[in-house]
Parts: sequence; structure tokens; C-alpha cells
Amino acid sequence: MSYTALARTWRPRSFAEMTGQEHVLRSLANALGSGRVHHAFLFAGTRGVGKTTVARIFAKCLNCERGVVAEPCGECASCREIDAGRSVDLIEVDAASRTRVDDTRDLLDNVQYAPTRSRYKIYLIDEVHMLSTHSFNALLKTLEEPPPHVKFLLATTDPQKLPVTVLSRCLQFNLKRLSQSLIAARLTHILAAEGIEHDAGAVQLVARAGDGSLRDALSLLDQLIAYGNGRVVEAEARAMLGTVDREHVVHLAELLAAGEAGSLIDYARSLEDYSLDYAEVLEQLAALFERIALRQVIPAYEGDELHPVELLQRLAAALSAEDVQLYYQIALLGRRDLPLAPDPRTGFRMTLIRMLAFRPADATAPVAGGGRPASAPAAPAARTRSTPDVAAASPPVAVEDPAEDWSGIVSRLDINGPVRELARHCALLGRDGALVRLALDPRSAAVRTRAREETLAQALGRYFGSPVRLEIEVGERPADTPARASERAARAELAEARASLESDPTVAALRERFGATLHPDSIRPTRSS
Repeated sequence: MSYTALARTWRPRSFAEMTGQEHVLRSLANALGSGRVHHAFLFAGTRGVGKTTVARIFAKCLNCERGVVAEPCGECASCREIDAGRSVDLIEVDAASRTRVDDTRDLLDNVQYAPTRSRYKIYLIDEVHMLSTHSFNALLKTLEEPPPHVKFLLATTDPQKLPVTVLSRCLQFNLKRLSQSLIAARLTHILAAEGIEHDAGAVQLVARAGDGSLRDALSLLDQLIAYGNGRVVEAEARAMLGTVDREHVVHLAELLAAGEAGSLIDYARSLEDYSLDYAEVLEQLAALFERIALRQVIPAYEGDELHPVELLQRLAAALSAEDVQLYYQIALLGRRDLPLAPDPRTGFRMTLIRMLAFRPADATAPVAGGGRPASAPAAPAARTRSTPDVAAASPPVAVEDPAEDWSGIVSRLDINGPVRELARHCALLGRDGALVRLALDPRSAAVRTRAREETLAQALGRYFGSPVRLEIEVGERPADTPARASERAARAELAEARASLESDPTVAALRERFGATLHPDSIRPTRSS
């Protein structure tokens, strides 16, 4: 008993039956309808997107006995012969197996002769980029001055390998990779027409595995039908494709939402028993986070066959929007770095640990869509104006000379950049237990941000050995800050340098003898190393 593969059985026989590629079909239909049909067409695209199928349908449109039309009748002798692959006026060539120049010359020797039965003699050359340079030269001569009864239909997966002289003589159409939704819709239609039991989850898995190629997806569907003994169900699709069980991914997301590091690592360790592809786990985890993010920003988002709305709503409520974005990015980076890890298991576990290690600590309030708002990482002891007196037992510090004492403290703090500038433009008003009060120079108010205050508070906590609360006041008058003290010292040093030069005997001699002029603005003090 013979069996014809689904990819052949369900090959489209008209443009109306094509899946996707509307941008190409519209152009071809308009050309056919207007009678402005070029002599050479190049169809480019990845495997299984319909290049050869479009070319065959186009050949039917050109040679249909009812005339040159955008939709062939499919019933005349010419249409039936092309469908059956036995039309004498449609010469199909696989360039991968006929790369020699002699093959091409033999093929083109008959170009000058009129078609046997049809309107046009059509040459369909598949994988045309495989022709040799000499073969392209032989083809080019015909493309330059083709007989009026000849049309060339060229197909390739690699148009960059074609000589520009050939490309310039063809109308080029780039066929796109098909979306997962288009492939899934086509598979569902075929399964329903074939009367095969199926579920939506299995169809989505096969469509995704097709990776933009409908032909690859149909081949996998054939294989799954055999594997499932005539059924197409999600569990068997995952087993055949080696796809990770959705429940594993969901449980990982739930443990991440709960922040249970021990349970998370234990569960990750238990996945070793399933011999999973950890790159696939991280890929599906990232896909789940993307759907959760959609649910958080679009409350009406209903999910899909693999991510039902109930699941997304539950996880969207358990995770903050910031967590979701962070976990998505870490999952992508962890998947990329798996080959660099000591082994995939270690790389996978470190990726999960990284998610928890960088998770913000204070995202608790719900937002629209079910998620919690994004918030900055916080060290509880360093929260400005809000941390309780956790260090009330520490003794007060008596500050005899606040400006001088604060300068010394700032010089010993492990801070730099804008945070150090914030500290340098403050003056110490006093410290009482966990409370440190500073006055900010109003001229430098722009350097103050919440994040810099928190970083400064954390550094002060480390310096004093206990958490502190930081209060910063901005007065109307300039504060006596370390920055101002530095400015005074610099001015005094400069004045001293200028006075020294004014009184220098050598300078006086130069002035008297040569009329030299001293430019005070050019004087800079020298500092001994």
C-alpha cells in the first residue's frame, strides 16, 4: 500500500491555497492580470517556504489553456500535466546535480525552438546558485536576449552567490519565513481534513519546530502521526521532539516567584533524571516570561495554546514586572553562555541562582494586569528617611569641627564618582545614633539623587560599623563643605604662587631688562610628589 507524504499531498495548486507570501502573490497576480510578464523571475528564500511551489503555480498561470490568468483552471490538459510533473514544456532542472557547463549548454540548445503544446516554454531551475561560473555565463547569454516564447523561473536559498549580471536580468522576489501561527493554522486545517485526532498544544509544538518552514513542519507532522499511532497529542509531540515538559518550566517559574532558593536548586537537580536539554529549558523559560510580560502590560492578553490565560494570570500576579524583565534577560544570556560553562548542568543552575541573586528585594505592591511594580534594589538599612532605628544602641558622635571631621570621613569612604561628589558637597551637621544629618550646598543640589543617597548611606553604614539613616537638608546659604574647603585651599595656594613669582628676583630682572609682562592667569601652583 503506497502512501504519499503530507507535504506532497497538500502542496498548493493555486495561489489561493498558498500559506503566507502575500507580498509575492500580489505582485505576480498583478503582472499576470496586466499582461506585463517579465521573461525571468528569481524566487529566493529559506527551505520549505514555497519557492518551487510558487514557480509551478506561476507556470500553470502562464500556460493555462483558458489564457494567461492569475488563477489557473486546474482542469485543462496543461494544468493537469504540470500538476503531475509531466509537462513537456515545463523543464525542471536541479542545478545542484547539473553544475557543469556542458549540462547547461545541452539544456539551452533547445531554447530557440517553440514550445511543443503550450503557450510558453518554461525553464524552472532550482537551487540555481549551485551552477558553476561557466554555466552562469552560458545562461547569461540566453537571459540577455531570450526568445519571446521562453520564460525562466529560478529558485535559490542563497541569492548572494548569484552573479550580479544574472540578478540584474531577473525580477527578484524574496519569500519570507512563515510565522508559527500561519504554520499552525495550516497544520490544523490539514489534520481536520485528514480526520486525524489532534490537540492544539501538539500542533503548536510542531509548528515551532518547523522553524519557519511549512515543508519541515509537515514532515515532522508525518513523523508524529506515525509515532502517535494516528494521533497528534502534546505529550507524544514533546517526547518525539525532545521538547521539555511544560510543567517543568512552569514549576521553575513558580519557585522563582516564591524566591525559594533551596527548593529551586533541588528541583533543578531533579531534572537531571529526565536528561533534558538545558538550552531548551532556558528557551522555554524565556518564552514563558515573555507571555507573562504581555499579560502584565496588556490585561486582555489571552495567551495561547501552550500558555493558557489562567497560568499567565497566576504568574503575572506572583512576579513583579521588573522580575520578569530581569529573568527573561538572564535566561537568554544563560542559554548563550551554556557552551562556556564547565558543563550544561552547572551553567543551568548558575543561571537560576543569578536570577535570585539579582532579584530586587522590595517589589510588593500590585499593578494593573496582575504584576507588581518595578522598583530599585534596596538595602533596608540604607533607605533614606525611612529605615527604623536599628542601630539606636550605637553611641552619639560628638562633632567638634564638623567640616574638618566630615572631610576625613569622606576621604575614607569606599565611594567614587557622583556619590563622592555628593558627599564632598555636603557638610556634617551631626550624628545621633543611627541618624546622620548632612547639609547640602544649594549650588550643588543637582548632584543629589535617591540612588546616590542610598549608596552614600550604605557606605556610611560600613564605615561606622552599623546601619544608618541619612537625612540631607538643602539650606538657603552655602554650607561649609569639603568641596568648599578644597576651593579655599586651592585659591590660597594660587595666591601664594602668584605672590612668590611677583617677588622673585629673576622675574624682576626679566621685567627690567626685557620689558617682560607677567600674566597672573597663567600661573599654576606646583605640587611636590
